[in-house]
This record gives sequence, C-alpha cells and structure tokens, in this order.
Amino acid sequence: MRFMLLQNYGRIEGVGPMSEWTPEEIQAHIAFQRRINAELTERGELIDAQALTGPEAAKLVTYGGTGDPVVTDGPFAEYKELLAGYRIIDVESLERAIEVAAQVSSAPGPNAAPLKQPIELREVMAPLGPAS
Repeated sequence: MRFMLLQNYGRIEGVGPMSEWTPEEIQAHIAFQRRINAELTERGELIDAQALTGPEAAKLVTYGGTGDPVVTDGPFAEYKELLAGYRIIDVESLERAIEVAAQVSSAPGPNAAPLKQPIELREVMAPLGPAS
C-alpha cells in the first residue's frame, strides 16, 4: 500500500515559523527528518521524500485549452499554511502508515519540543494509465 504524507507548516499552537527558530533548532529538525528517511529506506518503505520551496517561489498555472496559460506568482497572502514537503511510502498496512506519520509529526521544533505537526496521510490510488 502506498501512502503520501504531506507536511504542512503553518499555525502549530505555540510554535512560530521556522524563520524564527535558532540555527541549532533548524539543524536538529532537518537531522530528524533525515534519520526518518534513512530508517524508511533501510526498511524498504521509502519511495520518495522532498522538501519544497516556500510559497513566495510558487507559481499558480491555469489554462483553458487555447492561448497562453495564465501564470500567477506568489506569495499568496491568503494561505494560512504552506505545503513544505512530502514523503511517499510503500508499507504493508494503514496501521504502519499511521506509525510513520506519527513519527514524522513528532519532529523537534523550538527547544527540542515535539512539534505535534498535523501530517496529512493519503493513500495513493492506482496509476491512471492510458485509456483502453
């Protein structure tokens, strides 16, 4: 079973944005994420994991099928949180996927306290291949 874990950064009660963390707190957070990736790789469960740029570097693209697409730059002030990264895992069960999401949720933040970051867990559907 494949699952995507979406890491959104935004309003975590009592935690300011990462731009307000100390360099040591940021390094500890990143080291924690790398350890999880190494553990999942060792278990054969990690398919992919990537961090994403902030919303100020995002592009919103819309297209109606003719003419040029419309491209809008960020930042998007109405966004209260941002998608910071994702992992795709291949595990035996939903229960295992929840275990991984819980581990990711406990990443350290300021003062090394677990963030209790909400992790969106979604099963990846079967690939959409060419129509028969």
